[in-house]
Amino acid sequence: MPISKAESRPSGGIFDVDRLRARAAELDELSAKEDLWQNAERAQEVLRERATLNATLGRHGALREGLEEARVFLDLAAEGDADGLTEAELKLKELEDATAKAEFQRMLGGENDPGNAIVTIHPGAGGTEAQDWAEMLLRMYLRWCERKGYRVQLVEVLPGDGAGIKSATFTAEGEYAYGYLKAEAGIHRLVRISPFDANARRHTSFASVFVIPEVEEDIEIEIRDEDLRVDTYRSSGAGGQHVNKTDSAVRLTHLPSGIVVACQNERSQHKNRAMAMKILRSRLYELELEKQRERMAELSATKRDINFGSQIRSYVLHPYRMVKDHRTSVEVGNTDAVLDGDLDQFIEAELLRKAGEKQPQARPAAR
Repeated sequence: MPISKAESRPSGGIFDVDRLRARAAELDELSAKEDLWQNAERAQEVLRERATLNATLGRHGALREGLEEARVFLDLAAEGDADGLTEAELKLKELEDATAKAEFQRMLGGENDPGNAIVTIHPGAGGTEAQDWAEMLLRMYLRWCERKGYRVQLVEVLPGDGAGIKSATFTAEGEYAYGYLKAEAGIHRLVRISPFDANARRHTSFASVFVIPEVEEDIEIEIRDEDLRVDTYRSSGAGGQHVNKTDSAVRLTHLPSGIVVACQNERSQHKNRAMAMKILRSRLYELELEKQRERMAELSATKRDINFGSQIRSYVLHPYRMVKDHRTSVEVGNTDAVLDGDLDQFIEAELLRKAGEKQPQARPAAR
């Protein structure tokens, strides 16, 4: 399966200003060409990348301006202005926070980190209990996306038997959506008194979160028609007047890999098929990357499989209340806030951990 990149992306390094400005100038030239919109998908990608670069350059400009303001306040303080030192300290604290945020974002230098993410949630064994946990996770991530200002599109939500969901897939569109959400991929464990158990016993439930980057048009993934099985069916819904009376939902099965993708969010079969194809291309791209990672597995002693029994995080609601990430040992007692989408401390800690793992491997290459 061939994979190629037509153009290299910026790494996201905020302090490599000259390179970012050069790339921004290239994108300005591309966006000014009259034939750009002959390929609407490509045009949108150019505009998205330009917006990302301009935002990065804007943040750098704001840091420089803030530093100049701090210098002015320090000069005033040196001349005897009583408020000058206080204003300088406040400005420097703002700059410290902004710089820390910029440095953190600089770690998101993966090829796909700046782009959109596709997230799929599946419950583990356990029937209604696990399906309810999967729906709680879906709500948690949708709330987190809302906090980040990401645009979310629900691709498919398959209702559970009585409560919860059997599966859900959504896309998160926004700056560095994949770079952040990739830290959430893995198994999530819930311990609580089950609301579905008449004897009020404690239950443990599992759900898996799978995150892949949304593949761009300039990455070539070969999908042959003869390798696809296309099934159409009626979308599930609330019933009554809301029931879908046409076979608008689409299920694609990629026969060589066994990957199955379904989309039922749109009423148009054509739109559902287009979205399903986009997700299939992303899944195949991630599959190929995974094969490449497996070939290098013996070089990494820290590689962990994503499967049940190797949870990345536990959410304990009984007999005590705490959320603990087993990769970073970050613990939070306010479980309600976490389940309401307050995930940044977990995501940032995991990205810092991964960056620390990569650091020793980068030194020999730099010689």
